[in-house]
Amino acid sequence: MNLSIITILLTLFFGGDPKGKDQVVTIHTDFGDVTLLLSDKTPLHKANFLKLAEEGFYNGTTFHRVIDNFMIQGGDPNTKDDDPTNDGLGDPGYTIPAEFVEELTHNKGVIAAAREPDRANPSKASNGSQFYIIENEEGYHPLDGKYTVFGEVIKGIEVVEKIAVQKKDGRNKPLEDIKMTITVKKMSKKKIQKLYGYTY
Repeated sequence: MNLSIITILLTLFFGGDPKGKDQVVTIHTDFGDVTLLLSDKTPLHKANFLKLAEEGFYNGTTFHRVIDNFMIQGGDPNTKDDDPTNDGLGDPGYTIPAEFVEELTHNKGVIAAAREPDRANPSKASNGSQFYIIENEEGYHPLDGKYTVFGEVIKGIEVVEKIAVQKKDGRNKPLEDIKMTITVKKMSKKKIQKLYGYTY
């Protein structure tokens, strides 16, 4: 078997070297780091999340709602103030149109956008900043096509699991604040594939 045939077969099997760059998003917490890639199939959500992260919007916010065997939720600017009763009610002052993509489903480790219920939000528009990460081993597919999935964890799912089991009150708010900072690093897709075992 000559080298060119081997190269073709490897390209077919592994997808070859992806071209261009992408942004690696890392959520830093006291429990460790959660690293994500956001989907090009949801361009509005990706661009918005990256903009907020790069501006430092998320720094100092908390994971204000955690439900083991379901998900962890954060990104509310209200969690920065001294009033715990308004946690979960905040946003950056706008919503994002839903971007439902059939192949982006609520599997374990995906990041999706929170939103107001259908009765107040029939278009299913996403909250401008609040997000959740699915922690359930089987995913949570009743939410498919109802909430926009816009990325996935590529490293640190065990950190999500640790956060999900923290002690909480009757509103599923952790008894101790779980604060985050978020950083964004542009990296070649080839390097991302090598570092994280992610296939484009």
